[in-house]
Parts: sequence; structure tokens; C-alpha cells
Amino acid sequence: MIFAVLIPLVLALFIPLISKAKHKVHTGIFVLFIPLGIFLYFIRYIGNDFSPVRHTYNWIPSLNINFDFYLDGLSLLFVLLISGIGTLVVFYSIYYLHKTEKLGHFYVYLLMFMSAMLGVVLSDNVFVLYSFWELTSISSFLLIGYWHHRERSRYGAQKSMLITVFGGLSMLGGLVLLTVITGTTSIRSMIDQVDIILNSNYLPLILVLILLGAFTKSAQFPFHIWLPDAMEAPTPVSAYLHSATMVKAGIYLVARFLPIFVAYEWFFISVSLIGIVTLIWGSYMAVRQTDLKGILAFSTISQLGMIMAMLGFGTEAAIFAAVFHILNHATFKGSLFMVAGIIDHETGTRDIRKLGGLFTIMPISGTLALFGTFSMAGVPLPFLNGFYSKELFFGATTELSVTTNGLASFLSTAVPYLAVFGSIFTFVYSMYLFFGAFTGPKKFDLLKKKPHEAPIGMLISPIVLVLGVIIIGLFPNLTNGTLIAHAAQGILNSEIKPYHIHYWHGFDSLAFQMSLVVVGIGIVLFLTRKKWSNIYHVLPGKRSFNKVYDKLIQKIDDFSAGITNSYMTGSLKLYMSIILLTIIAVTFIIMFTTGGLTNISFDNLAEVEIIDLAVVFIMVLAALATIFVNNKLALIIITGIVGFGISILFVIFRAPDLALTQLVVETISMALFLLAYYHLPELRKRNETITTSATNTILAIGMGVLITLTGIAAHSSNWFNTISEYFVETSYKLGGGHNIVNVILVDMRGLDTLFEIAVLGIAALAIYGLIKVRKNKEAE
Repeated sequence: MIFAVLIPLVLALFIPLISKAKHKVHTGIFVLFIPLGIFLYFIRYIGNDFSPVRHTYNWIPSLNINFDFYLDGLSLLFVLLISGIGTLVVFYSIYYLHKTEKLGHFYVYLLMFMSAMLGVVLSDNVFVLYSFWELTSISSFLLIGYWHHRERSRYGAQKSMLITVFGGLSMLGGLVLLTVITGTTSIRSMIDQVDIILNSNYLPLILVLILLGAFTKSAQFPFHIWLPDAMEAPTPVSAYLHSATMVKAGIYLVARFLPIFVAYEWFFISVSLIGIVTLIWGSYMAVRQTDLKGILAFSTISQLGMIMAMLGFGTEAAIFAAVFHILNHATFKGSLFMVAGIIDHETGTRDIRKLGGLFTIMPISGTLALFGTFSMAGVPLPFLNGFYSKELFFGATTELSVTTNGLASFLSTAVPYLAVFGSIFTFVYSMYLFFGAFTGPKKFDLLKKKPHEAPIGMLISPIVLVLGVIIIGLFPNLTNGTLIAHAAQGILNSEIKPYHIHYWHGFDSLAFQMSLVVVGIGIVLFLTRKKWSNIYHVLPGKRSFNKVYDKLIQKIDDFSAGITNSYMTGSLKLYMSIILLTIIAVTFIIMFTTGGLTNISFDNLAEVEIIDLAVVFIMVLAALATIFVNNKLALIIITGIVGFGISILFVIFRAPDLALTQLVVETISMALFLLAYYHLPELRKRNETITTSATNTILAIGMGVLITLTGIAAHSSNWFNTISEYFVETSYKLGGGHNIVNVILVDMRGLDTLFEIAVLGIAALAIYGLIKVRKNKEAE
């Protein structure tokens, strides 16, 4: 299973090489086989006799962080959506993206995202899940900002990154608390300890943190603002990320942790309320949009809110309806995004005000849009899958029964009415999208291109998705027992009987009556849209969550700039003073609070000889002399006395290898200093203020005292066994050398030494580059 998760990420490394041949063969043709292979691998699990599969691969076992992949009905549904629609999106992109585009970048980002999403839905380890979760944010940031030369693309990418990463970090806090409470990093094991979690004092905090992660990723109110701006991405990205995969990651998170929180009343209140509000606000705002992808963006927000609300209900009927709608939404919304891309590709605009009468010119695209929009609207026709899941949603709202009083009871009573209200606007924006673009007077003179039907290659992917709409609509129970029921069981963590879905329940069906109300009022509102659309000048009017976001980001930028400008003055002296003062303060505080200064001991010290004192005395005199010497050559020589004094001490303490190293380093350093200082002006006496002198004195004394106390405290501490004993015992066994220091540097700390050499090499290259730049400027 790990092969299926990581293969897109591994093969992404070879895309830059493959893309070099893009002028002969489109890069997408090579990429197409990756999601297709994954889809074919997992589709074999579909069946009535499916049972969960688990694979474990060690990663960091000491921290209980391993690649624990768990395939149940829920994760299987998402894997098939990720790989299946991923295949169609890649095929669509072959015809949508021209060979002159940076195809290497695009497909690397797309495969990164695909691998990340597969990891999210298959991971049972919470920290591995979080790792893949943040990888989805990073890869989606790159995909949304693919056309980085556009300011709006950069803006949308940044907004999506900031909001979703904020939610991801919040989610991490909740996962850490769950791990601490349950003592496990496995989601399955956490579900087995529901009672412990529900009785924890941290339960409200855990719920808030995890829901923040889910709400931000799935664009729930008020975090929905990033999704419309993400529409600046190429249409294949919108069709993939924003209809079938990324935006459903939050849905998946809530579904996966539902068995833990479903018995908690505030889970029902918070998830259901936010879901219903998102449904209403998204559908209401969609009617206001003039950009085709803008309409689809807010429609996606609305549909995600409906699914989130059903998960909040927590009943078997609601969970089954939610899973069914996840599948249905992916089919009709994916096809509609692709049709919107076709319109943009063939007319040069997505502005619905400039479109109209396209059905006669683009009959295939119009037919696809007809099925997609009418299914999204929940029009009661037997060949539209959206109607069935909308009916199940209405039915679930009427079956809520909350025994407690208060907000939960009021919400359960109000939910059916709110669901109908939000669905009315869903019907309106669906009709607005189809009839506004494909019917009415022709406005071809306003278009950048002469419209014509898209090439068959671009039509195949939306045709396949619309066929899914029709097939599921004609045979709604086709995947009921083989896929949908297993996914619902994966959410509830218990056996449920597959629901038998019917088209006709009679006029007595309350859900059908609600659908008739939606269609009836929706038709009236659609036909009179221009008469009541002025309401948007009142609500939201000039108020906007985007403005709140922009002002918040601007305030953060200004505050950060103010702090940075307060100390980034260009003075190296100030920088060093801040660094040294921070080191002194932090180290003293930590040593004091952890008891590092309370157990100072002078036991087991070697006797101090006269020669030791003499060498140290000379070193102290030399160090003090550097303060008063103004001749630069004399200053270097006096400084060297300190270094050579240390070499003498190494000799006295019988460490000849260290003494030799110190001698070589000190000699080379003095030579380099003399060479460098030869080209510098003579030292001048500095007229420093009393404040500056006092600061320098405090820093000098503070660092001296700090190093002294640190050395004494290190000698006095007995918290751990001395590591020297380990080196003495194992240096020959592990490194094959009698010189312990050499074995440590070359074998035991070989990577440290390697990276130290690498740092020196990088510094040398940087210096060489600076010299070359200076020479080039002088030559000019």
C-alpha cells in the first residue's frame, strides 16, 4: 500500500527529464498512467465481502511514528475519487494546457498533491496523517500559484496557504492532546478509547482544534474566503482540488474522527451549525457571482457545508447520505468545472455577462452542463444522482431527535427549514449557471474568440463524469452495498444495513415535499433574479470577510515590519550585542530554573601546578592587553598569545593531538589575519559614550561568567553517565582506531564532520563569488 501512496511522489522526480520532450509528446501522456494504475489497483477491493486491510512500515518506531496504512470503506471511497478523477483531470489537462506551458512544474506539483491526498486518507498514524496534510497545503499552494506571473494567482495561493496551514497547526495541537490522553498515535486505537477521551477535561479544546483543521481545509464559514480566490488556478487544478479531493480532506477528517466525538453534544451543535450556515451563505453568494468558476467556487462551499452538516447529525441515515453525496458531488462538480474551462478555452472569457446562446454553438458542452447543473440543483428527475442524495439529506434533517433542551434542541428543530432555505439558492445558482451561459441572446461580439465546440479530447473527461451522474441516477443502488455502505460503516465504526434508495416515495414523503418547495420557490426566484438582486447591496453590502482578512494580514505585516526595523539598523555591533545578550539571559534563566547552579561541586579536580597558573596568568594579561593596544599588528600577535597558551595547556594536560590541532589552527589564523589586516586602515581610538562602554562591559563580563559557570556546572552535574566512558569502551570496536578523538570525528560523528566541511566549502564558494562580482564591477 505504501507503494501506491509514494509512487506519484517518486515518479515526480523524473518529470523534469520527461518534460524536455514535451514538444514531441505532451508530458501528461506519461503522467496519465500513474493515477490510472493506482485506480486499477484499488478498484479490486470493491465488493460486498470487503473487509479492512492494514499495512505497517516502520519509520520512527521510538516515537510511535510509523507508516500505518489502513484501508476501510471510507478510505477506499476517497482513494478511488483521488485516483479516478485524477486520471480524468490529467487526461483533460493534456488538451487544456498547451505544450508551451511549464508542464514539468505543473505535473510535479500535481503528483505531489496526489501522493499527499492518498497519504491523508490512508494514514492511521496521526502524525503521518499531519505530515501528508501539510503536504497537501504546500502542493496546492504551488498549483494555485502555477501562473505566478499573475498577481491574483499569487494572492490566491498565499491566502489558501495561510488559512489552511493555520488550521493544520491547530489540528496538530488536537492530535497531540489525543495522543497524550490515549497513549497511542493510532486513530483506530483512539477510537477504542472513546470513554477516556469523552471524560477528559481537554475534550472541548481537542474538538475545537481538530474542527479548525477540518473547517479551514473544507472552506467552511467563515474560513471559506480562500476557495474563490483559488479559482485563479488552471481549470484542471480547480476540477481536481476544489471539487473532489483537497476541499474534501476536512470532510474526511471529521468523518474519520466522528466515532470519537459523535456522543458529545457540542459536536452536533458546532458541526451541524457551521455546515448549515456554510450551505446557506455559499449558495446565497453564488448567485451574486459573474465569473463561471466563481459561481462554482461558492457552489462548492455550499455543497461542502451540506455534507459537513450531515456528518454533524451523526445518524445512520445522515452518514449514508453524506457518503453518497461525496460521490455524487465529485461527478457533477468535476464535470462542471471542466465545462467552465472549456468555455473559457473556446471563448476567451468566463464572465457570464458576456456569454449567452452557446448551446447552438457548443451543443455537447451545453448538454454536459445541463446534466451537471440540474443534478447539482437536485431537480427531481430519475437520471440525476444529485436528486437522490439531496432527498436523503432532507430526510435526515427531519429525523433528528435531540432529547436535551437548549441550543441542540432548537437547532434540530430549525435544521429542516434552514436546509430548504439554502437549497432554494442552490437551485437558483444552478439555473443561473446553465441558462446564463447557454441560452438567451448571443453576445459573440463581446467574446475574445469566435466560439466553437471543444475538441473531443477535452470533452472525454467531463463526458465520463456525466455518465457517472446518469448511471448512478438510473441505478442508485449500484454501488450501495459494494462501496457506499462500507464507507458509512467506516465512519460509524459499526455494521449498518445498506439503504435501499428509491426514486419515488409518494407525495406523502416529507423529503419530496421539501424538494417541491425548493423547485417551486427556486423557479420564481430565478425568473425574478434581477428584481431582487439589489439585496446584495445590503447583505453583504460593503462588508466582506475578505476585507477582514486583508486588514488582518496588513496589520500583521506592519507589526512585523515595525519590530524588524527596530533592530535591523545595519549595525553589526548592535546585532552582536543582541545575540550575546540573548544568549546570556536565556542560558542563565534556564540554568537557574532547572537547578543547574545549585549542585556546583569542586570534587574530583586535578591539582593545579605552578606552570598551569603561569600559563593562565600570561593568557589573562594578553586578553586584557587587547583592550588597550591600538596597533593592529601588535593586536593580532597578542591575541595569538591566548591561542598558543591554550595549546600549551593541552600539552600540560597530555592531549598532544589537540595541542597540535590548536597550534595549526592558531598559526593559520594569525597568518590570515595578518594578510587581511595589512589592507585595512590603522586602528583609531574610539570615542564611545558611557552607555556603549557600560554595555560592552556588561556583555564581556556576562559572557565570561556564563562560560565559567557553564563549565563548572557541567563538571558538577551527575544527571547522566559520562559519555567519555562510552567512547573509551567502543571506539576501537566500532571505529577500529586507538585514537579516540580521531574515531569520534571520523566515524561516530562522521556526518557532523562532513557537514562542517560542507559549510566551509559553501562559505568558500560564497567568498569566491563575492570576489568575482567585485572584480566584474571594477572592470565595468
